[in-house]
Amino acid sequence: MAEWLVEEGIGEHRAILLDGGEIAAARIDWPGGLRRGQVEDAVLVARTSGSSRGTARFAGGEEALVDRLPREASEGAALRLEVLRSAIPEPKRRKLAQARPTTAPLLPAPSLAQSLRLEGHAVRVVRAFPDCGWNELWDDAWSGTCGFAGGTFHFAPTPAMTVVDIDGTLPPRDLARQAVQPLAAALRRFDVGGNIGIDFPTLEAREDRRAIDLALAEALDDWPHERTAINGFGFVQLVARLVRPSLLQLVQFDPAGASARRLLRQAERVEQPGTLLLSCHPAVRQALHASWLDDLARRSGRLIQLAEDPGLAPEAGFAQAVPT
Repeated sequence: MAEWLVEEGIGEHRAILLDGGEIAAARIDWPGGLRRGQVEDAVLVARTSGSSRGTARFAGGEEALVDRLPREASEGAALRLEVLRSAIPEPKRRKLAQARPTTAPLLPAPSLAQSLRLEGHAVRVVRAFPDCGWNELWDDAWSGTCGFAGGTFHFAPTPAMTVVDIDGTLPPRDLARQAVQPLAAALRRFDVGGNIGIDFPTLEAREDRRAIDLALAEALDDWPHERTAINGFGFVQLVARLVRPSLLQLVQFDPAGASARRLLRQAERVEQPGTLLLSCHPAVRQALHASWLDDLARRSGRLIQLAEDPGLAPEAGFAQAVPT
């Protein structure tokens, strides 16, 4: 059985599935919010009359949309809920987590490693990933672009769907065929779920469109989803289960928070002796929680210093050892 490797970092847990030394699939989890599989008591704070849906507030203050409410449940009622989906970040808001009533025993939010094990995967928690291209994957998620032989993918997460545009200099039929396998790989590496719209080059010939449909079916055979046939304008829609944010959504919709977590990961890997100096953009400095810095000091056994530099791009922070 393929084994997932998990880093339980400061403010962020990361998981990768390797294939031939390269990342075949990845996940990121930012602990602290509601997680799929969590069972907790909450209070119903809003319900539309005659509807089976409402909003509940958990003890930690986070709210979730609730479906399948019993008829007798009114605002202010206590409910035991199972979380079905984490909150999903968006450009100007967050889609609330989703939950439903349950009679199951209380269960705290599972960690990333626990979630993978509950899905039946083999998991090993490691201090650090091997040299496998994690930083390059993060950079791709940050920019929303990644290349393949003959072209480039542009990923744009939106409130409605994650849109993928395919660009390149090859003839349309060749570009579309060349894109299928690396596209399937990128969806797994970015951990994309929900509605996904893919803009292939326009293919006028029906047999060319059918060839892309067959190639997609083969490339995504082991990835649970539903899919439309490619239309005359080259558009395909995929629908996959959405239970957590993708790497794209986490990195692009909270760039300061994502960069702060990345900086902490770099700091944990500094081997030279001395005080740890973290240099970063002011927005990233604001995103560095005091508890995270305390955790870094405890894990590293070092003093921590911070230096704000407005000239640094948010993603360009760095950590180094300086004389104590």
